Amino acid sequence: MVSCFRQGILYCIALLAVGAAQAQTRPPVGGVNSSPGAMIFYVAHGAPDACGPGCSDWIAAEGSVQWDTYKRLLAILDRQAGRKLPVVINIKGQSNLNVASSLGRILRDRGMDTAVAATEVDACNGKPDEECFALKRPGGPLDAKEKPSSIACDLACLLVLSGGVHRSLPAGSRVVLSGMAIHNRLAPNVSAEHRESLTSIFTDQFRRYLGEMGIDHELLDVAVSNAGGGRYVEIPASEWGRLHLVTQ
Repeated sequence: MVSCFRQGILYCIALLAVGAAQAQTRPPVGGVNSSPGAMIFYVAHGAPDACGPGCSDWIAAEGSVQWDTYKRLLAILDRQAGRKLPVVINIKGQSNLNVASSLGRILRDRGMDTAVAATEVDACNGKPDEECFALKRPGGPLDAKEKPSSIACDLACLLVLSGGVHRSLPAGSRVVLSGMAIHNRLAPNVSAEHRESLTSIFTDQFRRYLGEMGIDHELLDVAVSNAGGGRYVEIPASEWGRLHLVTQ
């Protein structure tokens, strides 16, 4: 059974709507089974200190996490000839949480740093989405700048972010957690009993993962407690350090 978590409350309905809009203008990045709007990776180049002290180059991770996203992450990391560029995350749309945690493990194994921000590519100014996508798809480098404000980091985003050796959430970022729901892309009619069993299994799996990454599992408890009912919880910036979402 191929199964994944998807976010199932009111806040994340908006994220699903964003994914649908992308599907109208942006072709799939992978093969015929790849979802439109699936995450792409490309190297961005900015001004001195654009991504932190002494950092002017980063890997932009942009789109929704899908079943084959890990392949593209490995591919771009392997092309860096040993350079450990920070990975700047901007997740858009419905994402597979199992794969998101796999991305986090890959980043931790490679000793990468992570951050959350949008990447604005200079050459995309005034261009429609499909032309901008065509510029990004080869993998860069592309002249760009980071735009940290108003980015909402959901559970999929946090699972990827957690893999960073050093993690940062710039001022203006938001951490928004909702409930989780089981979704099987091959057999969508999962029984209630099986759904409950899988939810328990994956909750334990993600709790172990966050612990290994040094993140307080209270975050996952919040997401589980808000399953269904149109609820979500925003984690204030004052709590990020206590929960070890960010590193000093």
